[in-house]
Amino acid sequence: MLNLNKKVLKAGIIATVCLFSCTLCFNTATAKSRTKKSRANPKYIFYFIGDGMASVQIHAAEAYLAQLAEGDDVEGSIKADLLSMSTAFPVQGMATTFANNRFITGSAAAGTALACGMKTDINVISMDPTTSVSYNSLAEKAKEAGMKVGIISSVTINHATPAVFYSHTPTRKNYSDIANQLATSPFDFFGGGYWNNSGEDGAGMAEETAVANGFAITHSLTDLQAQANGSRVIAFDSVQDAGGHTGALYYDMDRSAVSGMSLADFTAEGIRILDNNDKGFFMMVEGGKIDWACHANDARAAIEDTIAFDGAIKEALEFYNNHPNETLIVVTGDHECGGMTLGFANTGYDTAFEILAKQTVSYEYFDANTWAAYKTAHENTTDIDADLWQIIFDNFGLDGAGLSATTDDDLTDYELEKLEAAFDKSMTGTSSNTSQEDSLLYGYYQPISVTLTHILNNRAGIAFTSYSHTGVPVMVLAKGKNESIFDGFYDNTDIAKKIAQVMRVDLNN
Repeated sequence: MLNLNKKVLKAGIIATVCLFSCTLCFNTATAKSRTKKSRANPKYIFYFIGDGMASVQIHAAEAYLAQLAEGDDVEGSIKADLLSMSTAFPVQGMATTFANNRFITGSAAAGTALACGMKTDINVISMDPTTSVSYNSLAEKAKEAGMKVGIISSVTINHATPAVFYSHTPTRKNYSDIANQLATSPFDFFGGGYWNNSGEDGAGMAEETAVANGFAITHSLTDLQAQANGSRVIAFDSVQDAGGHTGALYYDMDRSAVSGMSLADFTAEGIRILDNNDKGFFMMVEGGKIDWACHANDARAAIEDTIAFDGAIKEALEFYNNHPNETLIVVTGDHECGGMTLGFANTGYDTAFEILAKQTVSYEYFDANTWAAYKTAHENTTDIDADLWQIIFDNFGLDGAGLSATTDDDLTDYELEKLEAAFDKSMTGTSSNTSQEDSLLYGYYQPISVTLTHILNNRAGIAFTSYSHTGVPVMVLAKGKNESIFDGFYDNTDIAKKIAQVMRVDLNN
């Protein structure tokens, strides 16, 4: 009986050990499987770049939206109506932006860093500072890995930021070279602003070359929506801006007047067309006119284009909701522009961002349409007349001639003096200011319109320190597969390197 019990006990011990070993092996295999799955590269990658956008541009838009609903002085009111950039991204980092040869960067150098993970000199597109070596971009490596690739921008499609993902050239001014590199590209979707035909050369025969390379060219949302899923498309809008940047999309605040396409339209259709591939896609979307508005110190235009950029991001977030385990979304800026700040010397601690709503058009639309027409019809006018006062009131809500019963919109003597001087400069090209004063007051913009936006900005409690870029760090937002890698403070070249790491590709730069 004792021997029998020993045998039973021994058998039980052996069975337990075997069961534990099997369980351990199963759990180890499962853990390895889970680890492998968690480390798998995302199938869909979205890369959003707000040109000229740092934290201040985002928060200006949020404060403006909040104060449209309730004034800043209302106790308990919402002070910031947050965009998806502030609410939907669990990982938020910061990145430095300097170029190889300058602390304050430009879009070509910054774009090269963001696309290729390498520093270069100002104006160079995806090449080393000597312009003798081409860098590989994330988009090119994505294509090599079998992904489909889409490039979208609200500015001209051969402008600096989109260009760094598909072209390599010593200077961003080589528009024809860049356009023809796009036309011969193996990528699948381009969308947004038209070819930039200015600079040292034009776009040349890029469109004809693109068609020969298998691209369909569309010029409206209807035409774009008619393109089959999986087709290769270059999508433009027949409505282009009326200002000096011919080919870009209209500022979003002007878009309704011309029934133009939005950045979100291009993003949504780009997703539809690219989502036809077992290996997924890589999409870069640039909100380029945030930068242009800040160069011109037009706060309302910058705010509206920041909101429009957020609208494009929402298209990616909607896609993410359907593919949460396969998607990575990264949002950043290439640099800040204008030295925009929330707070102005003469308004102290008070803000009234809702005042900006009185501006009905961007500086660009005003210059190209309203001001151009006025100047033609009043070429011999030496002072601001009743016609122009009415135009100023209708477009900017500022009253210099007693046009409204309220006094809140009346211009002060100081503002009137500034506006009269700007009027003289815009009408005649000369002023009583020194050249240094003119440069400080107007930059390289139409004096009358930039003075009007300055007055409105300052009344709202917003100021700009520059007509150029600044050197402050920019935020980096991430959501989705392997998002945590984007936490922390690092250089803009590291953003591209981190995306490459997540994609499991080697940039080889």
